[in-house]
Amino acid sequence: MNSHATTMVSRASGNRRASPYGGLPRPPVRLGDKWPDERSNHDPVRWPPGQPKFDAITSLIQFSPPESVRRHFVSWDGVVAETVHVTKHARIECRFRAPVHMLAVFEAGERSDGFTFVEGLPRSALRNYKRKLVFVPAGHEYYDWQEPRSLVRATHFYFDPAALPVRLDATCGTTSLAPRLFFEDAAIWDIATRLKALIEGPQVNDRLYREALGTVLAHELVRLDPGADRAGLPARGGLAAWQQRAVVAHIEEHLTEQISLSALAQLVRLSPYHFCRAFKKSFGIPPHRFHTHRRMEHAKVLLAKPAASVTDVGIAIGFSATSSFTTAFRNATGLTPTGYQRSVA
Repeated sequence: MNSHATTMVSRASGNRRASPYGGLPRPPVRLGDKWPDERSNHDPVRWPPGQPKFDAITSLIQFSPPESVRRHFVSWDGVVAETVHVTKHARIECRFRAPVHMLAVFEAGERSDGFTFVEGLPRSALRNYKRKLVFVPAGHEYYDWQEPRSLVRATHFYFDPAALPVRLDATCGTTSLAPRLFFEDAAIWDIATRLKALIEGPQVNDRLYREALGTVLAHELVRLDPGADRAGLPARGGLAAWQQRAVVAHIEEHLTEQISLSALAQLVRLSPYHFCRAFKKSFGIPPHRFHTHRRMEHAKVLLAKPAASVTDVGIAIGFSATSSFTTAFRNATGLTPTGYQRSVA
């Protein structure tokens, strides 16, 4: 899917960094005068039906030729996540520069020729970059070309800088994140792969869990830099009594809805990251699981009525499909809704 790719921010003349192509014995050539999916700066952003608009994203990675990749993405507040599968053993190029941060997570990738460049770092000709990570800060250029030896499978995460935790420097105030090329980090890898499984799996609509993982991933990116503010670490304790009451009341009042993690955090005057940690400390489970648990408890009350249909109960607690309700109920209770009805009959 390249239909969602939007305006490419062109490389500015007089760039303070050296060209990524300088000194190459055989400079890479474009596959045409223009990138096939390149648009002018005045073209409107077009999102697939049903996807929320994320106005901070003005550009995703551009591939040439675009038909060599298969793409799928999901968007939520401050984050866009996309899966990318290269489908052909043929030369491919990609580039990126945008006012958003980009994290690339390579599940598989090996090339017989080519190099990767991130502005501010020496280019790398690493052949096998399986299980490697690349971080491109907002405004930096990213360029890659290769002759694939094995087909690339990757996940890209795009972060609105305003959605990332603020990192402070004692003397200069807010500082920028540093670029990183082909690095490894176990915590980031674990969170990123769980997010990938979520956006590709049947629980793609579990917004609260998705937001929670995205928030933790954002904090792990900030943690990469040794200059990150240690005073910003979450408190050791849980939520105060008034915060617990406020959150539980809000969840009970909105059981049938997808509740935003940021809305819950704002309710108790905490950042989403601190809220997640404090909530789990207080209740023993993350917010999304608590919400699911309360929905299933409400479903049990409704299912205890002999005349209740499984479909009607699922709709009543916010599920649009009986199959998804049945799966969620069985995961939570070990019984299907019908089985539970029989057990209490």
